[in-house]
Amino acid sequence: MVETGKKRLRVAVGVSGGGRSLVNLLKEQAKHSYEIVLVFSSSKDIPANDLARSAGIPLVIEDFSMKNRVAAAMTLYGALQRYSVDLVVLAGFLKLMPMDPAWSGKIINIHPALLPKFGGKGMHGHHVHEAVLESGESHSGASVHLVNERYDEGAIISQAIVLVLKEDNVESLAARVFAAECKLLPWTIDAMAQGELPAATVAQLHVTHEV
Repeated sequence: MVETGKKRLRVAVGVSGGGRSLVNLLKEQAKHSYEIVLVFSSSKDIPANDLARSAGIPLVIEDFSMKNRVAAAMTLYGALQRYSVDLVVLAGFLKLMPMDPAWSGKIINIHPALLPKFGGKGMHGHHVHEAVLESGESHSGASVHLVNERYDEGAIISQAIVLVLKEDNVESLAARVFAAECKLLPWTIDAMAQGELPAATVAQLHVTHEV
């Protein structure tokens, strides 16, 4: 598990797209118990890579396709060790990572729904919000969970709850869920740094439509 205490956790962030969550984590790190020391990317042609370069953060780019995922993971785990990373945060990272047992409990992912509902392969971005609206759910939100060998099936450690409004469409719901994510993820990393998470009971950060 993650070593806890009052020190700032050294964090590596995994990205696969535009990097909105990376921007938020960079903005929030001065106020929280973590420092982003490494970014790793599943593609050479995404805006998140440029964000990392602009921030002066070391960047590792690897092909995590099925035929290359084991070799990519070996390179990544080597980089995590070199940069003395304490915690890995998948923030819009869409590839399945082969797990090294040594990193069990030290890799978390944020998902834009209240797991265990609306998770799994292919459930990302607008696909999640479309499914929530079609289901008629009264609430959605965001979940932070430990990563294992299956998409979105690791133990849930924190959630933010967002009301689904009658007038919602995919874009409006997505915007409020992302606002909740921006609060939940730094809060969760802080709680992990202080040894308060993971815990047997999910910690819930209630966020309403006012976000």
